[in-house]
Amino acid sequence: MHDAPPPAKPSPAALRQAGAPPSRPVALVFGGSGQVGRPLLARLVTAGWDVRAMSRGAQTAWPGVRWIQGGLPDRMPSLAPADVVFSCGPLDAFAAGFARGAVEGKRVVAFGSTSVGVKQASADPDERDVAARLRQAEALLFDSAARLGVAATVLRPTLVYGAGRDATLTRIAMLARRLRGFALPADATGLRQPVHVDDLADAAIACLEAPAAHGRAYALPGGEALPYREMVARVLASLPSSPRLVSLPPPLFRALLAPARWAGVASGFNNAALARLREDLVFDAAPARVDFGYAPRAFAPDAAMFTPPA
Repeated sequence: MHDAPPPAKPSPAALRQAGAPPSRPVALVFGGSGQVGRPLLARLVTAGWDVRAMSRGAQTAWPGVRWIQGGLPDRMPSLAPADVVFSCGPLDAFAAGFARGAVEGKRVVAFGSTSVGVKQASADPDERDVAARLRQAEALLFDSAARLGVAATVLRPTLVYGAGRDATLTRIAMLARRLRGFALPADATGLRQPVHVDDLADAAIACLEAPAAHGRAYALPGGEALPYREMVARVLASLPSSPRLVSLPPPLFRALLAPARWAGVASGFNNAALARLREDLVFDAAPARVDFGYAPRAFAPDAAMFTPPA
């Protein structure tokens, strides 16, 4: 880890007292159209930032946001340095672009994932590769930031929900709506800490004013740890049709999994993911709470949180 605080920037109040016109700090956001990027953009606009957001495709106009078409690693236009650069997209592409100077900022806040540790010893080689790429990306980002004299922070969310765009709880809700129920093995009791996208956006803003966060990575779990089965039960209970949660003996669930994968109902749900249903994936929020006041909500979902945007 490295500690490289950015140069002090005069506050708008100080500039007014000096007779100079106040200048708005510039934020450059990668992944601004994503599930965490959207609430982050909204907060930056509300706080009065000059907001620029990168996107590979055309985006609908958003008051206060200047969309810039391009993306890492190979479609970056020439940009002036920003006061803060946020990365809400793939960490490996961002770290590589930052290391070679395609992105410049006085402060960097980048989202990674707790998968950096969870999947490190997975039985699935693709999952081990994900963990390795996350580790390498974090190391590259911190090393590059130290070399450039930039303060960098990595935020590692756990199981993200809230925007109807996640690949876990929203997918479960969609399947349960379609099938009018959802099945789990009876031993799906491993603890989870689902975290809302708004709490992640708040954390990204809060750590800007925390010198202790320079050169550090933080786990960002949700505010409640609950068994996997209870988490899914709350998701189903939030849906208007209240689909039924079916608990199956583990051998029967495993026997039914192969045809479910073949039918596309459980595509992507590999044996490593099945084994993790029994494992506690719990992370300590205390460092983030102490350093920048992280205070995530308990898991109290409603149907809108699992409704994909139009």
